[in-house]
Amino acid sequence: MTTEPAAGPVPAAASQDLRDFLARYTADHPDDVLTVDERIEGEDVAALVLELAARGRDDLVVCRNVAGLGAPLVTNVFASRRRIARLLGTGTAGLHRAYQAASARRCEPRVVREGPVLDVVAEPDLGVLPMIRHFASDRGPYITNGIIAAEAPAYAEGRSGNLSYHRAMVHSPGELATSLHSRGHLWQLLRLAEEHGERLPVAMVVGAHPLFMLAASARVGADTDERCVAGGLFGAPLEVVRTPKYGIRVPASAETVLEGFIDPARRADEGPFGEFSGYSSDRSTHNVLTVETVLRRRDALLLDVVGGSTAEHLNLARVPRESEMAQKLMERFPEVTALHYPTSGTHFHAYVAMRAGRPGQARQIMLGLLGWDPYLKTVVAVDEDVDITRDSQVLWAMATHLQPHRDVFQVGGLPGSPLDPSSTADGTTSRMALDATRGPGFEGVRIEVAPGRTEAARRLLDGRAAS
Repeated sequence: MTTEPAAGPVPAAASQDLRDFLARYTADHPDDVLTVDERIEGEDVAALVLELAARGRDDLVVCRNVAGLGAPLVTNVFASRRRIARLLGTGTAGLHRAYQAASARRCEPRVVREGPVLDVVAEPDLGVLPMIRHFASDRGPYITNGIIAAEAPAYAEGRSGNLSYHRAMVHSPGELATSLHSRGHLWQLLRLAEEHGERLPVAMVVGAHPLFMLAASARVGADTDERCVAGGLFGAPLEVVRTPKYGIRVPASAETVLEGFIDPARRADEGPFGEFSGYSSDRSTHNVLTVETVLRRRDALLLDVVGGSTAEHLNLARVPRESEMAQKLMERFPEVTALHYPTSGTHFHAYVAMRAGRPGQARQIMLGLLGWDPYLKTVVAVDEDVDITRDSQVLWAMATHLQPHRDVFQVGGLPGSPLDPSSTADGTTSRMALDATRGPGFEGVRIEVAPGRTEAARRLLDGRAAS
């Protein structure tokens, strides 16, 4: 593994419209798009994505005829790191640096008067809102890619507006039950509103350009608006319209927007829902989003994210996390050559590759990573010649380099993810670091194939496959 090349300028996106992205990507990469014209049920969508993954595939999926939906469905957009890298004008090796470079070029959104999302402005009837049930264990159909936008009230000194993901299900024709389980900036804004005896105006965006969706996962401080990050990723200011009642800035080309408010005093049952841990979670804050206005395109499609421990669900959150952590580690520890959060570890495992350093260096690097990322429970350090994108390579390094009594340490009583089914009742967790580097004095010599033999084997096999 080698250090990623320095990121060059990120080209401005040709359009901020999801439709333009889908048309262009399908034309440029038809082999990476699976179109399903057959009539299928809603729960078939998750099953299809999981079966593709089992076969080693991560196609972008377009379903044109989902029973009872009344709209085309697009999913699995973020399942492929290659596809995310293409969004940023780079290859997979340059993904972290390209994301960090683009997101750092933040710029304020540009308010426009008109946009496709204003095609239809109507009273709410959430019973006809396109959504599907993903897993048999889900409480019902869910909005899985709902991005809640909020503006910072005047009394929220030092805070900016916010974008964040929150699952949601229909509670009544005009209400959604949702969870603010991250206890992030939206939760904090809601607490401030409660202190001032107010409700918090919000707008849920359901379907937008993938770069906007990626920006909504950005790890930024409370004084930074993710809509500014979106401008950096697009290479131009995010074009927004203001919602009619509360003036919340939402993408002008979004598919659907639900405008309303969250009342701090209201509660509704919500969950269980298939979360990134691979378990059905009913851990929820049980908040209620009252919808007052629906904005949508005339022919709005459903951009869906299959939940659970799917690559898409995990990539949406972990690419920004990985990128931030990789930058921190490489700036502080030049020995670090690569960082990877494997799908097998949901959000709780990380692999870090490094050049040989002084004794104790691997421990210091792993301690830094465990301290910086509150979700991580386990970090494995390996040598730079180990391909950390392959679990089998990391397991081999652990099997041949690690002595548990010497190379493993633990730290307990730290805050963890509220969605970790193994965490304690108070949400704390322990963390573990495993040094699977060879270390000084290691005498083994790694086997290798003679130069040119691998290419010869590939030609032989490719020839058989073609015949």
